[in-house]
Amino acid sequence: MTTAMNDQRYMQLAIDLAQQGLYSTGVNPRVGCVLVRDGQILGQGFHLRPGEGHAEVNAIADAVKRHGDVIGATAYVSLEPCSHTGKTPPCCDALITAKVTHVVAAMKDPNPLVAGKGLSRLQAAGIAVEAGLLETQARAINPGFIKRMELALPWVRAKLAMSLDGRTAMASGESQWITGPAARSDVQRLRARSCAILSGVDTILHDDASLTVRIDELELSQAQAELAVEQQPLRVIVDSNLRTPLNAKILQQPGHTLLVAAAKNVERQRALEQAGAEVIYLPNAEEQVDLLLLLSCLAERGCNEVLLESGATLAGAMAEADLIDAYTVYMAPTLLGSSARPLLSLGLNEMSEQRRLHIQSITPVGDDWRIDACPKNDMP
Repeated sequence: MTTAMNDQRYMQLAIDLAQQGLYSTGVNPRVGCVLVRDGQILGQGFHLRPGEGHAEVNAIADAVKRHGDVIGATAYVSLEPCSHTGKTPPCCDALITAKVTHVVAAMKDPNPLVAGKGLSRLQAAGIAVEAGLLETQARAINPGFIKRMELALPWVRAKLAMSLDGRTAMASGESQWITGPAARSDVQRLRARSCAILSGVDTILHDDASLTVRIDELELSQAQAELAVEQQPLRVIVDSNLRTPLNAKILQQPGHTLLVAAAKNVERQRALEQAGAEVIYLPNAEEQVDLLLLLSCLAERGCNEVLLESGATLAGAMAEADLIDAYTVYMAPTLLGSSARPLLSLGLNEMSEQRRLHIQSITPVGDDWRIDACPKNDMP
């Protein structure tokens, strides 16, 4: 096997390791690291939780435990090693102290606190550095972190479920259940990887939704499932006039609920806060919730990935404002009829106004189909 092929193999392993933090890194990026010397893997590590060891530190500890040292090793890291002190010391210092001689990063860190400084610091210490190996694959595991660092906005995935005739609920609003258990478990995993779940008040009024990650529906290993429910995603409800019932299930679940309103109602706000919610006001000129400002606020709170789970009105408003980065649509083999509600409320009247999507994959999930797509204008 050529040196280039080995490099790719080790980097792919680092990227695979990073996936171990898919449900638990929260505000931090998912990162994996592999240490290699003379063609032998000395140690492996990944970042698991905020405040705990980063991938490089964990890989060094693994290697030292098994082989005594990592002197002269090459570190393959899915993201540029950090050079600043946060909740943990800089990973650059750990690699320098461990006396590695070569660091290969899949991509530079988009965090302005790092952004090339990590590689420069390593280079100044006499360590050979490279960046860009399997960058596309590395970027794919951290879409939210990258977008938040580059644009100060979270990455938004719209989750939608529809019948074969493109309907999401009956005219009455009844929607449980269109899809089967396998699709619902898949949605639970989408929730678990998200920092926030965004919905509209109609979802609460019609379905009394909990919007939580539930351990018994994840269909993961026990260890992964426990990690996934350890920190529930922030539940965010667009509720312009504070209509959320005081006894709504969403206010009785573990984790935090944020109600985002447009019209001031101090008495109602006080009652909802006593029921356990946080209330903020983000009105736009039309006296509705400013959705772009809301996403900006979520980014400020450290939200990388946001899962939009809503009815046709909010989903349509988000799509019309070009605030959706990806669509995951579950299509069930059933018909709901012409009176049922559409997938999105989009005020399009002419063919020239249509919103083209690029379909990335179509996969079976139980008896249903999962369609992953992105807006055509988001394609590279």
